[in-house]
Amino acid sequence: MAKINLRPWREELRAEKQKQFVVMILGAAIVAAGMAFLWKTDMDNRIAYQQSRNAYIETATKELDKQIKEIENLKRKRDELLSRMQVIQDLQGKRPVIVRAFDELVRTLPDGLFYTDLKKTGDRVDIVGMAESNSRISTLMRRFDESDWFTEPNLSNVSAADNRRAGYSQFNLSVKQKTPEPEGEDK
Repeated sequence: MAKINLRPWREELRAEKQKQFVVMILGAAIVAAGMAFLWKTDMDNRIAYQQSRNAYIETATKELDKQIKEIENLKRKRDELLSRMQVIQDLQGKRPVIVRAFDELVRTLPDGLFYTDLKKTGDRVDIVGMAESNSRISTLMRRFDESDWFTEPNLSNVSAADNRRAGYSQFNLSVKQKTPEPEGEDK
């Protein structure tokens, strides 16, 4: 006998294709979910790695800021020490100048004249003294003019002395102190 197929083969074929479609959709959804999971995991790892790098940079920046402050403090202390050293060197350098200035004051002093008061203000020296005659005062002024350590003598007052120093004249004189250039040096 001949086989006759009475079953609804078209509906079975359609149902089979529909099953295949559903399986393919489910497979595609599972693959897409897996890919999304892998992508999200990769992004989370990258973000965590970048955050760790940022934290490292922040701690390194804080350390560098501390070091910068320390360096600034050291520079400030260094500048203070240098300024102190400069002041000390200036004072050490001026020590012999004072001795030489006093020596020059004695060398310029003519006979018959003596100082009663010396006062230094800046580079100006105010002198009060007693002289036997006015010619001795003019000799003193000439010697100051010729001196290497003093310049610009300026006589401001000459008056008769009080009763204890009869015959003497009191004078007020100011001179400018200068430091002579060492010999043999070219400018």
